Amino acid sequence: MGIHPKHIAVSGNIGAGKTTLTEMLAKHYGWQAEFEDVEDNPYLADFYGDMSKWSFHLQVYFLNSRFEQVNKVRTGDKTVIQDRTIYEDAYIFAKSLHHQGYFNDRDYKNYLTLFDAMIKFVEAPDLLIYLKSDIDKLVRNIETRGRDYESAIRIDYLQGLNSHYNDWIAKYKEGKLLVIDVNDIDFVKNQDDFASIVSKIDVELHGLFS
Repeated sequence: MGIHPKHIAVSGNIGAGKTTLTEMLAKHYGWQAEFEDVEDNPYLADFYGDMSKWSFHLQVYFLNSRFEQVNKVRTGDKTVIQDRTIYEDAYIFAKSLHHQGYFNDRDYKNYLTLFDAMIKFVEAPDLLIYLKSDIDKLVRNIETRGRDYESAIRIDYLQGLNSHYNDWIAKYKEGKLLVIDVNDIDFVKNQDDFASIVSKIDVELHGLFS
């Protein structure tokens, strides 16, 4: 591979395994990992307790954090793998919260205005990896990791997110896309499953940067 990718991103619903796969791929390839700010996020616990009250605050926080990450990726000299993309903030989470009535029209319009201004300065990832997962597996994974603030996540909220993910991925044209169905694999416990993912990524990257 003569030229190296600058930006790889891993996308998918809550509980799909994005963070774990990001960590594993960063270690395997020697990439720098950028993670979603959940541990230090000042709004997350409040949001899951009262989505209507805290949706706008949470989404603006995530949007700003992701925008800073993307700018750092493009100005740096290392290959970065990013846990979740700025597109998901707007096209999945903010959109779903608005559709489910947690994000009022005024706040949603204000949010989209901010996103539209930011996205003009954003370059798409060289490769977007989407982890496709059914609701049952998402719920099992969320329960297994046992984060207190996720205990209040509603099934209908996850279903709404999955629906928006399907729509977004079907229309994604910003760059190279690799869809990985994680329903029947365990890339953490099964080395062959992880090796299969790596093999697919290698094929995509060699095609991009041969």
